[in-house]
Amino acid sequence: MPSRFVSRRLLASLLLSLGAALAPVLASADNHRLRIGITLHPYYSYVSNIVGDRADVVPLIPAGFNPHAYEPRAEDIKRIGGLDVVVLNGVGHDDFADRMIAVSENPQVPVIEANARVPLLAATGQAARGAGKVVNPHTFLSITASIAQINNIARELGKLDPDNAKFYSQNARAYGKRLRGLRAEALGKLTDAKGSELRVATIHAAYDYLLREFGLEVTAVVEPAHGIEPSPSQLKKTIDQLKELDVQVIFSEMDFPSSYVDTIERESGVKIYPLTHISYGEYTARKYEEEMARNLDTVVRAIQDEGV
Repeated sequence: MPSRFVSRRLLASLLLSLGAALAPVLASADNHRLRIGITLHPYYSYVSNIVGDRADVVPLIPAGFNPHAYEPRAEDIKRIGGLDVVVLNGVGHDDFADRMIAVSENPQVPVIEANARVPLLAATGQAARGAGKVVNPHTFLSITASIAQINNIARELGKLDPDNAKFYSQNARAYGKRLRGLRAEALGKLTDAKGSELRVATIHAAYDYLLREFGLEVTAVVEPAHGIEPSPSQLKKTIDQLKELDVQVIFSEMDFPSSYVDTIERESGVKIYPLTHISYGEYTARKYEEEMARNLDTVVRAIQDEGV
């Protein structure tokens, strides 16, 4: 057999083998992984648990920025150009994202509004008096509202990525089950506690959704606006109001420690329990579960301490 023929057959065999080896790689290149933008830490956790390893989750703003006071930067706006979809809170907590998308290289990027089907509470405190602020946007501080958002996100992502729709739906159900377990465990500790009789106040108008899970209503909001300390006259008025309303528990925000919080506790005689807003630190898939477990434990402890 001519050596040239052998060489050609060998070359053909090698090419076929190489093609078979490369086929999975080429196929995966054709199956584009979604790049999903998010604006807030809870949504990073939601989406990460929904998509697993089949899509990339990209924060629009770096960790360490306060979403309440964030102003879009050029490098963050540029990031939107490489996204396939953006998941938004959409009811007032991440309004900065609309401005970023509008001036980005990808202004028509699809947007998923997580709260599209979630019952909303009215805003309280200073937020209720702000222009256009008619609802409380902190829905992620409720397990019930979070599960509704997770299901919304999974359903909409499935429409954009039909090949993984079932996978996303299954993950959403599993994640929701874990979150319901956290809530059930917390409520199970309060069988004999008289939590619903507590009169509570909050330092920040964010925790209504969380406290509703325990049947609690917010009697007063101390902080005049997020991140703004009350003036001495406002502080005195607040302390007088807390005494007049017979408030028994105040929930503060651990990410904004302040001397005025200590003054309120000292002058009013009302014990303060810190909650987390889940808006700071690194973005991780476990962050929402870990910090909500801490919030639930804090509310349980407050009810047990003050409500029995």
